[in-house]
Amino acid sequence: MASIGKLELLKDIFGEIIVADAVYNEIKAKQGYGYSEIETDYIKVQSIKGIAYRDFLLNQLDLGETETIILAKEIDADFVIIDENIAYRIAKSSELNVVRTLSILLRAKEKGLIPALKPLLDEMIIKGRWYSQGVYKAILDQAGEI
Repeated sequence: MASIGKLELLKDIFGEIIVADAVYNEIKAKQGYGYSEIETDYIKVQSIKGIAYRDFLLNQLDLGETETIILAKEIDADFVIIDENIAYRIAKSSELNVVRTLSILLRAKEKGLIPALKPLLDEMIIKGRWYSQGVYKAILDQAGEI
């Protein structure tokens, strides 16, 4: 969302955003998308309390995804935002309410927060995100833009 200048949509849709330490550290590790934008009043950084499942999850996920899932369980998060397929499936199987970036953009359009999804989707792709043609067409169809 930061890559397309739409990070504030998270606040508009969800209110306060809580990110795990590992996600914050990944973003701050190098200048790039989100580096400055994460320093805002509606994004809070929080440490995980328990590490019982961390090593187990690290066998399949990176540290940011691992801590995101653990933190979401610990704080009983309303939603958890995960795009990567394996992490998404693990979060779903952990009974978390998981959403993806494209679902957030679709919700933003439905709420009238953005006029169209396609220009933002195209910009995300230009800036390095990859989506299959099937996903691309399906989300535009859902948005009523095909």
